[in-house]
Amino acid sequence: MHIKQVHLLGGLFLTVPTLAALKIAAALNVIEYAPLLVTNQDYFNNTATIINGGVASIVSDTSVDLAANAETQALRQYRNNPSLRVIWNVAQVPYRIVANKKSKISTLSDLKGKKIGTIQGTSAGYFIEHYLLTAANLKPSDYKIISGSDCRASPCGSNTFPSMLSKGTIDAIGFWEPTIEVAIQTLGEQNVVVFQNRTAYREIYNLHSTAEKLRDPKKRKEIVQFLRQLIKAQKIFDEDPTKVYSRVSKAVNVGVPLLQKVWPVHDWKGGIPGDLLDVLEEEDKYVAKVDNRAAASRDKLKNLIDPTVLEEALKEGF
Repeated sequence: MHIKQVHLLGGLFLTVPTLAALKIAAALNVIEYAPLLVTNQDYFNNTATIINGGVASIVSDTSVDLAANAETQALRQYRNNPSLRVIWNVAQVPYRIVANKKSKISTLSDLKGKKIGTIQGTSAGYFIEHYLLTAANLKPSDYKIISGSDCRASPCGSNTFPSMLSKGTIDAIGFWEPTIEVAIQTLGEQNVVVFQNRTAYREIYNLHSTAEKLRDPKKRKEIVQFLRQLIKAQKIFDEDPTKVYSRVSKAVNVGVPLLQKVWPVHDWKGGIPGDLLDVLEEEDKYVAKVDNRAAASRDKLKNLIDPTVLEEALKEGF
């Protein structure tokens, strides 16, 4: 934070704080990033620059101070970039599987031998593998993964998951929102079955920085200040989302009615999840397989989580 003087009538000067510019990377088409946008607009004098990207950006571009992404991508980057740090949770989202009843699916076990739309190496890819293995004892060899793309409103393009599901190209989808809800609306609730289990998997979409940024006293102060304001913004997302629906809708190109439909799937309470290390340890087995490497040890993964920034932000009070 910097200090500037504002000239008032009568020759008086008022000393007011101004916030130094932060550069933040996040995928600008996902709902989960929206609290960063609102924080910047409403509480940070619009001085931060938010670019399209994620944790890959913060480890490749030293001008990036903060980055938001799901835990899967943090694990993919952490292996070769051990300075990466998780400092806060922006959102938690229990993913859903939607399946076409015409494919004779009524239970998770019925997905054996079926074609499932998702993207390998992402949080959705891990969700499918982990959920089906733990809840239905289905191994990756028991079903076929088909790649596709998202859709935010009907009618959906031919290569999108909702279109593929309605045409029978795939039997089910495991993906992030709002694509799942669009698929449900496209086929009709009476024609689909939906599976969800927060205990089995939820996306943990975190805010990250680096050890180098956090060691810089000036930059750390700016980051702590942004986090304090982000906590305020997320409280609105959690308790009074009607105040932000229109802006989030415009920012991520999702209609307000659809946004309202999927909002309850998102948990905006923040903090640092108490089981985060357990989740990272288990999930890194999948990421290691995808990236053709050995899984990281628990001791190494522990260093990915840095609670000190949050502790510092909370000390200043609200």
